[in-house]
Amino acid sequence: MKKIAVIGSINVDLITYGDRIAKSGETLEATAFAIGNGGKGANQAVAAAKLGAQVVMVSKVGDDQFAEMSLANYRSQQIDTKFVTKVSGVSTGVAPIFVNTTTSQNSILIVKGANNYLTPADIDAAEAELKNVDMIVLQLEVPLETVYHAIDFGQKYNITVLLNPAPAIPELSLEYVCKCDFFVPNETELEILTGKPVSTIEEINQAANMLFEHGLKNLIVTMGSRGSLWISKTGEYLAKPIKVNAVDTSGAGDAFIGCFSHFFTQTGDVVLALAKASIFAGLSVTGKGTQSSYPTIERFDDYQANNL
Repeated sequence: MKKIAVIGSINVDLITYGDRIAKSGETLEATAFAIGNGGKGANQAVAAAKLGAQVVMVSKVGDDQFAEMSLANYRSQQIDTKFVTKVSGVSTGVAPIFVNTTTSQNSILIVKGANNYLTPADIDAAEAELKNVDMIVLQLEVPLETVYHAIDFGQKYNITVLLNPAPAIPELSLEYVCKCDFFVPNETELEILTGKPVSTIEEINQAANMLFEHGLKNLIVTMGSRGSLWISKTGEYLAKPIKVNAVDTSGAGDAFIGCFSHFFTQTGDVVLALAKASIFAGLSVTGKGTQSSYPTIERFDDYQANNL
């Protein structure tokens, strides 16, 4: 079995559901509240693990009540947490999320907490195991220097590296972006990084060409209801989304990346991995929450058996 290392964030999601966000100075009654396990890194790890991937996590938690909750969750998913360490006197990362029950869209605040303490030294401490993984998956909820070190680590050991530039950081180094084997932004993140409009496929291709000139191998742009677009120097492929009734889009991008990472490491087939990821992400928006909405492998397989 191929192995994936997710080097990134662990958060606890504090999710509020209502029909609109309160204005400044206004108090509104919301319809529901839930606490869930989240963090972009952890979401991607759980998505891959739900599909049967072997996943090792490199991350940080605080010394609060959320730390044990988070660790217990990942262990229940058979995710290897030996390289998830605690930071004294610091909170575990949290993400207050507001979900608009009318539109199914969400707004998110991130409190990085212990995630800010993940350093290059933590990657080096796990070197003996990490150098043998098949893919490294990265996001931007941990310090940039740690992300860059992980990219260099992947190059040193000839490991496939996937970078999801979320949340978007304008100062993200193009040099490091283009060292990755897969760069997977959404449209907004691609526009922020390249400074180019991305409202059409043609414009996305123009932004992609800028990255290819810097050495990027593969760009995958997630476009929500329009699907996902893979562009390489040799061509492009549009993976269409499945048709579902969306309830909550929180964590859908992470579901896509976790699923893609699993199927690509197993098969080496980008088109197949994109198709699987589109299905998995589509099913995830039919339930509330982030990880809690990710389909089981049984539901995932059942959908494919009855709809494809």
